[in-house]
Amino acid sequence: MIPTEIKFHSRSANLELIYDDFSHTLSAEYLRVFSPSAEVKGHSADQAVLQHGKRNVTIREIEPQGNYAIRLVFSDGHDTGIFSWQYLKELGDHHELNWHNYLNQLKEAGKTRDALFIAVST
Repeated sequence: MIPTEIKFHSRSANLELIYDDFSHTLSAEYLRVFSPSAEVKGHSADQAVLQHGKRNVTIREIEPQGNYAIRLVFSDGHDTGIFSWQYLKELGDHHELNWHNYLNQLKEAGKTRDALFIAVST
């Protein structure tokens, strides 16, 4: 299912996917941690890399990929995820469960949504 319109709301860092009779609003953070790239998902489920520290990530560019997908370029430099229309709809349809599971994985791993900054004094 192809969205009829895509809007990026820079202030909230949300991507809005508008379909004929419904819409999904997905945060840049959510899209970043669920990127379909091999860097995130690995080549199998046991190779997936838990993404953390992405709370303040935003989307820098949205690039069409033929008629089947978009490529998102994120503010943290990640740019290898090609989001098919089908995958974006699945992310929207399962947002609540995906997000709940992600937060549990972070907790179990002792990780946080916030980026860690280390101050270096000279």
